[in-house]
Amino acid sequence: MKKKAQRATSNVFSMFDQKQVQEFKEAFNLMDQDRDGTVSLDDLKEVYASLGKAPKDTELKSMLEEGQGPVNFTTLLTLFGDRLNGTDEENVILNAWKNFDQEGTGQINQKSGSIQA
Repeated sequence: MKKKAQRATSNVFSMFDQKQVQEFKEAFNLMDQDRDGTVSLDDLKEVYASLGKAPKDTELKSMLEEGQGPVNFTTLLTLFGDRLNGTDEENVILNAWKNFDQEGTGQINQKSGSIQA
């Protein structure tokens, strides 16, 4: 049974203007080789093959796992939106905070950076 693609919780379409959304849609359609509405491992293999590249399956799977399920158009926009807007995942932000908050107090002292939570 095919896993259903997850939808983004925020309105990712508002992050881009209409022309950009159309360009992403065209790119998505090029990647969705079998026209099933999602980009699969086989789709990515075909796209890379058309570019004369042959990445390892593990690399392609890693790319797809960023979407946390099948990559539909909305998921693709969300991934690009996160990258283009510099949004880090929560665990990345928390790990960065922990580097400054070495005592685990929820505060960063002036020696580390003068920020307090």
